Amino acid sequence: MTKEEHIIYWAKQVDEDFDCANILYQANHFAQSLFWAHLALEKLTKALWIKKNEGNTPPFVHNLLRLITQTNEYFSEDQLQFINEMNAFQIKGRYPDYAESLEKTITKAICEEYLTETKKMILCLQEKLQ
Repeated sequence: MTKEEHIIYWAKQVDEDFDCANILYQANHFAQSLFWAHLALEKLTKALWIKKNEGNTPPFVHNLLRLITQTNEYFSEDQLQFINEMNAFQIKGRYPDYAESLEKTITKAICEEYLTETKKMILCLQEKLQ
C-alpha cells in the first residue's frame, strides 16, 4: 500500500466510531462512549503519524499523547491536556472492572463535554491530514 492508502486505512472509520460513541452516550453508557471517542481519536492520530513520519506503520500503542508528539505538528496546551485526559478512557474502557468504576464517576454532563471536545479534536486532526 502507498502512504496515502495507509492514511486512508486509519482515517476511514473515524465517523463510524464517533457515531458509536454518541449512541452509547444516548444509552447512558458513558465510559464505553468515551472509549469509542478515544478510538476515533486514536485512528486519526495514527493516520497523522503516518503522514508525518517515514514509516507506514504507526507504533503499536494507544497513547494519544505519545502518537501526537511524534508528528511534530503544533497543538495548543489545552489540546494536549485534553488528549492526555482522553488516554484514561482507552485503558479503563478495556477492562470490565475499570469500566464499571469509571462509569460511576462520569456524569452525562461530563461525557457530553468530552464528546464535544472530541469532535473539535477530530476536526482539527482531519484538517491536519489535508
